[in-house]
Amino acid sequence: MSAPKKVVLAYSGGLDTSIILKWLKVEYDCEVVTFTADLGQGEELEPARRKAEMLGVSEIFIEDLREEFARDFVFPMFRANAVYEGLYLLGTSIARPLISKRLVEIAAETGADAVAHGATGKGNDQVRFELSAYALNPDIKVVAPWRLWDLTSRTKLIDFAERHQIPIAKDKRGEAPFSVDANLLHTSSEGKVLEDPARMAPDHVYQRTVHPEDAPDEPEFVEVGFEKGDAVSVNGETLTPAALLARLNELGGRHGVGRLDLVEGRFVGMKSRGVYETPGGTLLLEAHRGIEQITLDRGAAHLKDELMPRYAELIYNGFWFSPEREMLQAAIDKSQEHVTGTAKLKLYKGTARTVGRWSDHSLYSEAHVTFEEDAGAYDQKDAQGFIQLNALRLKLIAARKRRLG
Repeated sequence: MSAPKKVVLAYSGGLDTSIILKWLKVEYDCEVVTFTADLGQGEELEPARRKAEMLGVSEIFIEDLREEFARDFVFPMFRANAVYEGLYLLGTSIARPLISKRLVEIAAETGADAVAHGATGKGNDQVRFELSAYALNPDIKVVAPWRLWDLTSRTKLIDFAERHQIPIAKDKRGEAPFSVDANLLHTSSEGKVLEDPARMAPDHVYQRTVHPEDAPDEPEFVEVGFEKGDAVSVNGETLTPAALLARLNELGGRHGVGRLDLVEGRFVGMKSRGVYETPGGTLLLEAHRGIEQITLDRGAAHLKDELMPRYAELIYNGFWFSPEREMLQAAIDKSQEHVTGTAKLKLYKGTARTVGRWSDHSLYSEAHVTFEEDAGAYDQKDAQGFIQLNALRLKLIAARKRRLG
């Protein structure tokens, strides 16, 4: 790859991306544009602007993407009930394609020929950022400093920062106890004190949820309203996607809902241990499944469950902008045409359970399932022929076994 002339850097304002910013200028003598996204991580972003200005950046983009993130990325994913390896709600995975999308768009707006990110060469994020970028602009250059430079230790990073007058907070001089990624959907913690999967994660790792044992002793009931598969209200109040997810985070967090300690299989080949908190997403998934129980036909529901692991894997591996993900999304969205109604959840001591659901689009017929008189809605004699037809092949197989001994 030829040296870039102008780079758009995904910039958090932290020490690592500030070092990357300066390294890009030193290494390539190029202009650097910074992009900082507010995805609901809960941090003040203006310090990132001030730090970029101090480091000589003239083009600084700081954008509130919370609504776009929830509406166009999180909600479509939750229509699929997507979980990776049976447990992980993909909070980090689903944020990367949006960041990449804006990096590529800003590159086009500013005339930059490259984008850069701070993901390491061991993780999944490098794959997600770069696959997304190339899917949106096949000619874009991608600079990944962690795969290129010789700053391979904390000491070398600190030395580089000191040589180039990059401010270092006191708490950044030592090794951080663990690494954190956060957005509106979740927090993700990994590394350092969490690297031994046999050791229980210390309580201070958790940031969005109270310990389930310390949660209120009384349950709380929450009603989540849906229209065509997307949540639109909480307890009867209509909310925007981002505001709704924030409200569910608050409700789930105070009851200790949404904690996950997972050893997962990374796309790059190794296993890693992560501690995740997804309080709002856990409520959203439970409520969505609750309303699907009465509005989705069995065939469609079972097919969705067959497709979901593949869909989740595509997101985890960085293929959000792939044709196969878009094909699956079209099928999933078709299934959601009648997923409209309300699910009632009970939150208590780290759990969220559906305890009621109702919809004008419901397929549930009390007349057909009642143990009382059904007024002819269902003729139980029909079951005999149904069973005999389904048993025919099993009978033939059993007869062959008997005949052949």
